Amino acid sequence: MRRGSLNMEKLKLNNMPIRYKLIIHFLLISILPAIGLGLLIGWTVDRIVEEQNNENTVQLIGKVNTAIENDVENLQKITYLISFDPGVQQFLKGKLHSGAQPDNGGNGESAEYNIRKFLQGFTTLSSEIAGIMLVNRDGEFISNEMYARPGTQVTEEDWYKQAAANKGIFRIVGHPYGRAVMSHVDYKESEVVSAVRAIVDPETQVVEGVVLVDLKLRVIAETARDVTLGKTGYLTVVDDKGEMIYAPQHPFMQKIPAGLITESSGITSETVDGRHLQLIYRTSPFTGWTTMGVFPMDESAFGVREITFSVVSFVFVVCMLGMTASFYLAYSISRPIGQLASFMSKAESGDLTIRYWGSRSDEIGLLGRSFNTMLAQIGRLLSLTELQARQKREAELRSLQAHIKPHFLYNTLDTIHWMARSKGAEDIAEVVQSLSRLFRLGLSKGSDIIPLSDELEHIVSYLKIQHVRYSSKLTYSIEVEPQLQELYVLKLLLQPMVENAIYHGIKERRGPGHLSIQVEEREKELYLTVRDDGAGMAPERLALLKQRLAAVGTQERGHGGADAPLPDSGGSGYGILNVQARIRLTYGEPYGIAVESEPGAGTVVTIRHPVVRDSYPEKD
Repeated sequence: MRRGSLNMEKLKLNNMPIRYKLIIHFLLISILPAIGLGLLIGWTVDRIVEEQNNENTVQLIGKVNTAIENDVENLQKITYLISFDPGVQQFLKGKLHSGAQPDNGGNGESAEYNIRKFLQGFTTLSSEIAGIMLVNRDGEFISNEMYARPGTQVTEEDWYKQAAANKGIFRIVGHPYGRAVMSHVDYKESEVVSAVRAIVDPETQVVEGVVLVDLKLRVIAETARDVTLGKTGYLTVVDDKGEMIYAPQHPFMQKIPAGLITESSGITSETVDGRHLQLIYRTSPFTGWTTMGVFPMDESAFGVREITFSVVSFVFVVCMLGMTASFYLAYSISRPIGQLASFMSKAESGDLTIRYWGSRSDEIGLLGRSFNTMLAQIGRLLSLTELQARQKREAELRSLQAHIKPHFLYNTLDTIHWMARSKGAEDIAEVVQSLSRLFRLGLSKGSDIIPLSDELEHIVSYLKIQHVRYSSKLTYSIEVEPQLQELYVLKLLLQPMVENAIYHGIKERRGPGHLSIQVEEREKELYLTVRDDGAGMAPERLALLKQRLAAVGTQERGHGGADAPLPDSGGSGYGILNVQARIRLTYGEPYGIAVESEPGAGTVVTIRHPVVRDSYPEKD
């Protein structure tokens, strides 16, 4: 049913006027590519814009990470410089309040004052530092900006323990929430980030004290605040625990969900309060902090929508222009074709005087002039047909008159046959009978396909006549299986081969010769072989014969073609080439004749013929 419906739809399409077909064709080749191009451009722009946005965001995040790492690295260097100061070393070893007199440079200032002055130089030079505190293992501390609450053991603070556990490795501990150390400037806990480093005795590996440094978050805020992602996107910085180090005043996300950051860098999405957010992050291996870009997905799609609108507008204009051009072209092509169709309709009704008078020089003009030529040719052919009809009636009459000639020939040969027998001339009677049978089988009632038995009977009659002529010089034999005689072959296949074998083979040799005919079926094909032990052929003449046989059906007939006689053959060659042509025309390749010959050894001709078990129906 489905195939039937498809055929009906195809038939309806084929029956449409050419004007509508042209319109549909022009629309398909103009509008569909435009729509496909628009979709491709939209998809490509969407992908490229998204990739560029992500790449730009990653680059910005990298720059912010680099700036933060530089600030933190500066803090790390400061802690190293503090740990190497001689006064700091004495303080850490507890010698400032012991009986020993530390070296104060002879300027009358106390060692503690020199340490404070030393620390103040760092806070003065580096404005991003909110304060520095130096704590020894006894809990004593020195600082210009920071102090511990009364009754507090500083060495029991969490930040001190983290520094001691790291054994001299610089560490950022984050916001100082719940810390017992206060600042004279009264910074809020969310406005600073603390970093610590333990000072370790290089010989004993004992922690002698800790350097605590507070970093102002405004430095990080100034770095991240200047970065804008789209219209409302922003950068935020979180520590390794997921706590916000920096975020703008009104962030889309108040807290980073646990498990959201699983790699050192990546791109993910999150839905917060019904808003789809794109998150691009990268973690600094130095600070352990993660800088994350947060922006709504619909902002990146807004630019894509603008581009898509432009593309759609372009496609719409192209479609309108394409439709206009389609209607115009369809009309300009279909109108002259319709006129030519009306002329053909009049010619079909019998008016052969109609003519196309257009002056176009395109294909339609050529078609119109060919139409005029066709009508003139039809008129000439009609006149010729009338003439041929009269000639045919005359030929039929002459054919009817000549039809009695073969019967007259048969009757005459039978009369001679019986007269020879009545006179006792049996050899003459046998030759006449063979000749009569030869003529009768050769005509075969006009049929081109005859039974193999008739073909063999025909060649036996021919051999009997030749045997009478050459007597002791010619002997022959025929080998064929009885069941093969029921097959059908082309008429007169063997006679030209046998004639060539006698006249150009056995006749030319010294002494008697033998000719054998063998018929056999091999691989569902019939092979008829004529073999003689005559004079054979020269190699150059054999090569030329093979060339002529191969050229049958491929070369033009005429001088030097396939039908030209072979050299030094007395004009022979026509018969075998004629048989080759008949086989090739009837059955095609690879059927045909193969010839092999050696001078003085004889010639073998093999006819390759298909197995035919029924004759072709004869035409009435």
